[in-house]
Amino acid sequence: MTELANGQPSGRQPSQPMFDPAYSGNVFIGASQDFAAARAVLYGMPMDWTVSFRSGTRLGPARIREVSLGLEEYSPYSDRDLSDLTYFDAGDIPLPFGNPQASVQKIYDYVTSLYKANKFPLGLGGEHLVSIGAIRAAWEAYPDLRVIHLDAHTDLRETYEGEAYSHATVIRKVCEGLGPDRVYQFGIRSGTREEWQYAREHTHFYPFEVVRPLREALPSLANVPVYVTWDIDVFDPACAPGTGTAEHGGITAKEGLEAMELLGSLNVVGFDLVEVAPVIDPSEQTQILAAKLVREALLWFTHP
Repeated sequence: MTELANGQPSGRQPSQPMFDPAYSGNVFIGASQDFAAARAVLYGMPMDWTVSFRSGTRLGPARIREVSLGLEEYSPYSDRDLSDLTYFDAGDIPLPFGNPQASVQKIYDYVTSLYKANKFPLGLGGEHLVSIGAIRAAWEAYPDLRVIHLDAHTDLRETYEGEAYSHATVIRKVCEGLGPDRVYQFGIRSGTREEWQYAREHTHFYPFEVVRPLREALPSLANVPVYVTWDIDVFDPACAPGTGTAEHGGITAKEGLEAMELLGSLNVVGFDLVEVAPVIDPSEQTQILAAKLVREALLWFTHP
């Protein structure tokens, strides 16, 4: 386990979360009620203000928590158990409906407070735009940050339908702030010609696949802090149909779990899982897969 910060940054440290974790009657399986003792804090970002096709991702965080109760706390993938960890479920950030920039600012403020408290932030989306607030907080805490982006889409537009703040522009904003040479993209299989050209010329771009290129990229990421942003639509719709903009040709659940194990070898300092839209998947398979990924993220990234 690596330290989240070089000592405690200056300023008042939060002694309790901002939000009521029991607002819906559910917390993620195994969550502690002790914020102060928690190594990691799980928080929700219930937003779908800029979704361009099928909406409903604002309901994702709550439903991921609910279906997590069907999981075992033990993972045979990592041979670890959630009972060995102390993590806190802070509930959902109350985001201003219809205001993406103010919502991003609230996410940034909260995640910044978690880094100042030396906590590992694990965010549940919500549309992908929510990630920019969390990633901005991460690169302020870790100036040498790298970002790993798993997705079906490039998300590299400068604007989408006239809007600079959109789920289709989030990674372009990361590139503009952090530098595209610090962005690693995996599993991409959709985007405009211009986005693909930008990615090929500027980011570390590994389209169509995840596990093989991620394994190859690990040495270049071995000694730096890494933030992982994981869009559920990197999976094929056969595995995860409950997402706003599904794209066929994606990875399997088995490949996703293999990728999580590979990421577990890195110094991951923040993670988010986004774009789960429960209303689109009455079978609950998307939500169940998402909950399993969250369990694995907790066990791989925050273990003692």
